[in-house]
Amino acid sequence: MALIFKILTAQQWRNAEAAGRFDGAPIDIQDGYIHFSSADTVRETAARHFAGQDDLILAAVEADRLGEALKWEVSRGGALFPHLYGALPLDLVEWTAPLPLGLDGRHVFPLEFLSSEQP
Repeated sequence: MALIFKILTAQQWRNAEAAGRFDGAPIDIQDGYIHFSSADTVRETAARHFAGQDDLILAAVEADRLGEALKWEVSRGGALFPHLYGALPLDLVEWTAPLPLGLDGRHVFPLEFLSSEQP
């Protein structure tokens, strides 16, 4: 099972729960797809795009369950990033967990994520 990850604010997650789907953060809507990260890139995504932000949620989704709406496209530094062209139905979310800031100012990834990194 290959998980991909979405970082979103707690408010965005609450809005998605109320709607039963996640339509995207403002940057997703602007770009026309929902930005996801792989396990290899999500820490850099957190540091680069969510630096200093607390009250975040990390959502994990099995990539294969998204079908043809998920495209792996070249982005930052030539790395492939998963982009979802369409809304994310919440029943496809495997798990969510808080993504708080640590004392060093970096995000503390949850045990669920650390477990998913293991071979």
